Amino acid sequence: MGSLAERNCKMAVAMEKILAWKIMPRLMMLVMTFMYIRVIEWGMSLDDLTTQQSAMISVVSGAMTGAFAVWLGSEKK
Repeated sequence: MGSLAERNCKMAVAMEKILAWKIMPRLMMLVMTFMYIRVIEWGMSLDDLTTQQSAMISVVSGAMTGAFAVWLGSEKK
């Protein structure tokens, strides 16, 4: 078994690789995209939209647009 310093070094290298792959931002965008599609499907399945329902769809669409813009901006770096 290695020393504490060796284990910490290995853990730091592993964390650097995980951060380099940008797993969390990509996973978050995947989940947001899935939820956005589900909200649009839900809205399209309703016979008559109320103003509250259409406002919710609008807010989710705006949030998705903003998140996508931020994600694209951070991917350039």
